[in-house]
Amino acid sequence: MTIALRFDPLRLPPRCQELRREVRAFLAEEIANGVFDPEHPESGSANADAFARRVGERGWIGMTWPKKYGGGERSFLERYVVTEEMCIARAPTRRFFVVDRQSGPTLIRYGSEAIRQSILPRAVRGELCFCIGMSEPGSGSDLFAVQSRATRTEGGWLLNGSKIWTSNAHQADYMIGLFRTAPPTKENRRHGLTSFLVDMKTPGIVCNRIGMMTGQRDFNEVAFTDVFIPDDHVIGEIDGAWKQATSELAYERSGPERFLETYGALAGLTRIAGAEPDVRVAAGLGRLTAQVHTLRRMSVSVAGMLEQGREPVVEAAIVKDLGTLWEQALPQRARELSALIPASDDDSRERFGQRLSYYLKAAPKLTIQGGTTEVLRGIIARGLGLR
Repeated sequence: MTIALRFDPLRLPPRCQELRREVRAFLAEEIANGVFDPEHPESGSANADAFARRVGERGWIGMTWPKKYGGGERSFLERYVVTEEMCIARAPTRRFFVVDRQSGPTLIRYGSEAIRQSILPRAVRGELCFCIGMSEPGSGSDLFAVQSRATRTEGGWLLNGSKIWTSNAHQADYMIGLFRTAPPTKENRRHGLTSFLVDMKTPGIVCNRIGMMTGQRDFNEVAFTDVFIPDDHVIGEIDGAWKQATSELAYERSGPERFLETYGALAGLTRIAGAEPDVRVAAGLGRLTAQVHTLRRMSVSVAGMLEQGREPVVEAAIVKDLGTLWEQALPQRARELSALIPASDDDSRERFGQRLSYYLKAAPKLTIQGGTTEVLRGIIARGLGLR
């Protein structure tokens, strides 16, 4: 089915600007207290748990969720502002970000009431970390090709197989994982997939580290061997989880985190360029600024669609595709432009170089996490009726 793509122009309302000032003041205090350092992206890892609890106390986790589960029933636009400020400051959000962005909304929509009552209030308080189990070795982001299996057993299911590129699995309390419970049919290749809420402390789960050039631990390969999952941890419809997975990815793929992960390279370049940069540097900065502004307008538009209860799966895929390609290319472009800037007497150039080195090493992963570029373009082509 062909859809009409829409990125309606949208301005953030005044309440969002008031919230932005509040978030900036909070982050400035955290930085002043040494909780994290924006100049060193991994500096807040040791304080991530306590930071998550303080963010929860502010009501900034589960902002859009129902109040009966501890949420704030605030708008997706307000949540967008909080996310944007956290991304720009490089705050240590990994502890709570996945559950806030996508796992919580998935449980609200498809989980049992018992699961919602048990899980969501703790997540809102910043006490739980989630990961997503979709991609697999040999099939990557092609979810049609999922081979990890869930088989019936007394009182529940046994999981066997593996997931790959699973961010933060080694620290997560829970995973929402996609497993095959029946073969696909000739008429419907999407048939036979089921989502499960997986307690990551369950026996039979092993998280194997995937090394990264930055030295940090992010990606994992997660192996499952006869992992028992009770019946009440099935999320949604048995054999019919494909629609759940695609709507979940609309939350994952459209936020500012999909184009701001290397934003520090642009901010640092602007600082060392000074007030009167060379015309070539000024032109480069202008082009990069126009590009990030365009991505931001598209992302805000998708947040507006989510607020209206729509499922902008294709629009979200476009934001993720364009956004991750842009943030992946940004560090190299910043390095090229910085070569045109004369050296200064202070240490700002050295600090810029150190930060740029990190972003150059982190950039290759950006078009893998959240769905590869090739898969995203397949989604877009299908939405446009081209395949």
